[in-house]
Amino acid sequence: MSTNDLSPGELRLLLAVARTGSFTAAAEDRGLTQSAVSHAVRVCERKIGAVLFERGRTGARATKAGHRVLVHARQILRQLDLLVAEARGAATGALTGPLRIAAFRSAAAHLLPAALGRLTAEHPELNPRVLIVPELGRGTAGEVADGRADVAIATLAEDSRPPNGLVVGELLREPYLMVHPARNREPQGLPLIDWAENCSSYTRAWWARQDWLPKATLDVADDGVALSMVAQGIGMTILPKLSLMTTPPRVTITPLGDNAPTRRIVYVTTHATAQSLAVRQLVTELRATAKPHVMA
Repeated sequence: MSTNDLSPGELRLLLAVARTGSFTAAAEDRGLTQSAVSHAVRVCERKIGAVLFERGRTGARATKAGHRVLVHARQILRQLDLLVAEARGAATGALTGPLRIAAFRSAAAHLLPAALGRLTAEHPELNPRVLIVPELGRGTAGEVADGRADVAIATLAEDSRPPNGLVVGELLREPYLMVHPARNREPQGLPLIDWAENCSSYTRAWWARQDWLPKATLDVADDGVALSMVAQGIGMTILPKLSLMTTPPRVTITPLGDNAPTRRIVYVTTHATAQSLAVRQLVTELRATAKPHVMA
């Protein structure tokens, strides 16, 4: 190893500083003195040739260079963990260790349980960890890009390019449907209920062309809240099929016709982690779960 290479211990120390927000807290986290942490960070910065943290009275904050180093640190340490887990798995035939999954709410509720149930039944030593992330901004794919997740379940528009450096594979495409109170035969007269995650350009373009949709809107936290409000007779909404896997009574679901918008659900991982047996097995199980919902 070159004298300028960072060791796994140094990478973990940098992540501890970022996670705790100060050299003092990182020292407590790692069982070191504050001066030892400060010295170790300076050594890392000298090896890299860039300042990684801004020091101040309020603690330590990663610089732009520091943020990039932290992303790679998470990915490198995860690959080291996978190296051990995959080698042991090759010897024993078992999948072990954590499997970090980022998913948006409806995918976590309706796709993951069955897939993980089958996967962990076959590999009981595997430890899935699910992080629920709204599909806003960088969304679930951002967790993979930043090294916080091994695989993500994400939405991707037809005209969108995969995030740089990541592998994307389709799981299913689902239609959007109109949902309104069962007792109301003219849902167009009700307020339109919307939620923040339902903001993709490919659905918005469709909405903009629909003169029959009501103009008044109610904004809620997520699709589950929208569905609950419809059941209470408060308004109507447009939801993807996956959000309607379990529906309350007193609602009517109506198709939107041949030109209805659709939602494309994909898995996202890195090129390196895509080779992981645990990720490949999870993708297989997710596709089996999604198969009944795939559009013809």
